[in-house]
Amino acid sequence: MTTLWIVAAIVAAYLIGSLSFAVIISKSMGLDDPRSYGSGNPGATNVLRSGNKKAAVLTLVFDAVKGLVPVLLVQQFGAPYGLGEGTAALVGLAAFLGHLWPVFFGFVGGKGVATAAGVLLGFNVWLGLATLAVWGLVAYGSRYSSLAALVAAVAAPVIQTVVWGPSTATLAIVVMCLLLVWRHGANISKLMKGTENRIGQKAAAAPASDVTKTATPRPAKSASKPPRGTRQHRKQTH
Repeated sequence: MTTLWIVAAIVAAYLIGSLSFAVIISKSMGLDDPRSYGSGNPGATNVLRSGNKKAAVLTLVFDAVKGLVPVLLVQQFGAPYGLGEGTAALVGLAAFLGHLWPVFFGFVGGKGVATAAGVLLGFNVWLGLATLAVWGLVAYGSRYSSLAALVAAVAAPVIQTVVWGPSTATLAIVVMCLLLVWRHGANISKLMKGTENRIGQKAAAAPASDVTKTATPRPAKSASKPPRGTRQHRKQTH
């Protein structure tokens, strides 16, 4: 029976994580779908490019909450059902995976920075705050959200291991951080080329790969037609 409760908790966490609040909030506020402009990523940073700070803040908060709530629910109410720290780690990871591959949005989701932060806060509030502090310092200094996310992703498991030592949640933290780095592959390339967008930069159209519309080439103009007739030779006169 315990196994059934564990599976149910993991599935529920994944479904909660699959709620793409960037899309939900943007639509409810009459804004464009965040997948149609900027980076095309349904996350708070891209929603900010719409110019609506309120929508961006709400997206950030709700994306973090959906990572935090499943972990807290297991920690607070899971013991009578045999759900312990291991299950809390699994549901946190499941919520994070739901954000990356949301079942309600065609398995196309965001990069998971805010959701991962919520999960970390659930595992250990001080670890979560320390990781957020790293993100904030790098973001403030560089104005690159992607760089801040990458540095924070590397810092999280290091802080956990050095300060508190390995725990049941350590493996889940490492998996999340590796996935975060992987999801930022395109951003890493842009950072190296110096073409990465800064925080708050005005939105542009979504990448061509996301909204490609191939234009049908016009047929080449045919060669000019020869004159309708050729001049007749004048008759020779004698």
